[in-house]
Amino acid sequence: MSPLDDEAWDAWSPHELGRRLREASLPWYVAGGWALDVWHGRQTRQHEDLEFVVIRDDAHHFRAILRDLDFFTVKDGIIEYLPPSAAPPSDVWQLWGGDMRQGCWRVDMMMEPGTPDLWIYKRDQTIRMARSDAIRVSETGIPYLSPVHVMLFKAKHRREKDREDFNLCLTKFSNKDRAQFIELMSELHPGHEWLEKLKIRS
Repeated sequence: MSPLDDEAWDAWSPHELGRRLREASLPWYVAGGWALDVWHGRQTRQHEDLEFVVIRDDAHHFRAILRDLDFFTVKDGIIEYLPPSAAPPSDVWQLWGGDMRQGCWRVDMMMEPGTPDLWIYKRDQTIRMARSDAIRVSETGIPYLSPVHVMLFKAKHRREKDREDFNLCLTKFSNKDRAQFIELMSELHPGHEWLEKLKIRS
């Protein structure tokens, strides 16, 4: 099966994804810019896609629930069809879910290490914590990655949208969030431009 164009996105909202995953019995959460908007309680900007994250060994569970979608592996700019019975290759950590009848991508399913109780930062697996400390749940029941950890991922690229997201977070971070972010950024991104802004606001 050939993939859709890589820009053919008409992503679901987090609430639509939550509705479709209501029968899921394993952990998942919204990540990226949408996670920040779930935290804010409103949509602050446009989003090209919808990233959600599952434990790698649980990917088959979510593919089965989202059986109306066809999944494709994504690695190094190459998109390839993944048959329902096939497991993702060990070096692939990202699957796009395509609604082939409507001709658009709906979700970007990211896979990560960890367990139902343990969250591991996949870019530096020495950073580990209780999953309950990294994942929050909105008032409407949507699990999402904490803003501290969303911004830790975003610190690497510093795209314009990442800077916009950071500036909004800066006005809303709790003292605990700010202290944790400073600690993580000092360890992983010393000298980063955001650190100075964080310290000024402390």
